[in-house]
Amino acid sequence: MIHGVRRLQKYILRQLAGPFVFFLLSLTGVIWLTQSLRFVDLIINKGLSASYFGQLTLLILPSVLTIILPIALFAGVLYVYNNLDSDSEIVVMRASGLSNLALARPALILALVVTLAGYFLSLYLMPTGQRAFKDMKTSLRTNLSYVLLQEGTFNTIGDSLTVYIRARQSGGEMLGILVHDSRERQRPVTMIAQKGAMVRTEAGPRFIMVNGNRQQIDHGAGQLSLLQFDRYALDLSQFVQRDEDRWLEPGERYLHELFWPGAGADDRANAARMRAEGHDRLASPLYSLAFVLIALTAVLTGEFNRRGRRWRIVMAVGCIALLRGAGLGLVGLSAKFPALIPLLYLNIALVMVICLYALMRGGLWRHRRPDWRHGGAETL
Repeated sequence: MIHGVRRLQKYILRQLAGPFVFFLLSLTGVIWLTQSLRFVDLIINKGLSASYFGQLTLLILPSVLTIILPIALFAGVLYVYNNLDSDSEIVVMRASGLSNLALARPALILALVVTLAGYFLSLYLMPTGQRAFKDMKTSLRTNLSYVLLQEGTFNTIGDSLTVYIRARQSGGEMLGILVHDSRERQRPVTMIAQKGAMVRTEAGPRFIMVNGNRQQIDHGAGQLSLLQFDRYALDLSQFVQRDEDRWLEPGERYLHELFWPGAGADDRANAARMRAEGHDRLASPLYSLAFVLIALTAVLTGEFNRRGRRWRIVMAVGCIALLRGAGLGLVGLSAKFPALIPLLYLNIALVMVICLYALMRGGLWRHRRPDWRHGGAETL
């Protein structure tokens, strides 16, 4: 008997694997595509390489997966168990001695595995990916010659610097350079050079120009000064942000950095926000278990109906939407009112307890059925 039960449970588990992977890949592909469209401009207009684009989009995958995993698992469990119910396989398994909890065990095992994977994503891969993603974006902003200085166009850097480049060589050398610098409004400067290159120094980026001239107009004195140069270095450090000056946002921090932030002014000002983010990291993977229990409750409880469980499925989808929406809302409220942090866990735990109760009893309410042995009197 026990061997037969295990075989049936393994059968259900095998049935779950395919749809879960299908929904996971499909949803991840759609969300990943919509997110990656934000960076298409970097390829079309900024000259970013395809490999660099691929790295940027891959780094956002852990954040996408933390949201997609519970939803894909819910869809897979609901699809498989509803098919088993429609084909009367659930009825046959119950006749073989399987209770609701025994039928639910394969889905719960898969949910536990996904929950552990969710913790790995939430606590390690997501902050690692977010930090690397923000570092790459900062590096792109710093590498002005790669992203901002495009050939054949007037490139505007900030509000006061315009650069024109006639051509760019493969080694990074630029030809036919014109620079108009109006950082000093009363004394704007125009520079023309045969060639040049962008270099990074400890003090920041410098635009090195070779064989040219520097023209400066003094509006106050009404004079024009002209300087011929063999080599001239233009300081661009004010237009970029140094890596060490960048404040780590909550999404880039590991759990210990969220609960024990630094003593800086920004950290102190955002301490409550980071604490709420830390508790959300701990609570979010539990949605996998909660979503699976909602799906199982929708399919395994109540009377068998050959016409299906359409309304139960609609209600289950509505339940997970409300549950996840409430969780997102509580994260924002917890950042303002720390006393609400326990509700992040209670929100999920309450749904799980209700669903487990329904599975053990066969439903939230026990229906009365007529007992024909006592003249049709109804019994529990």
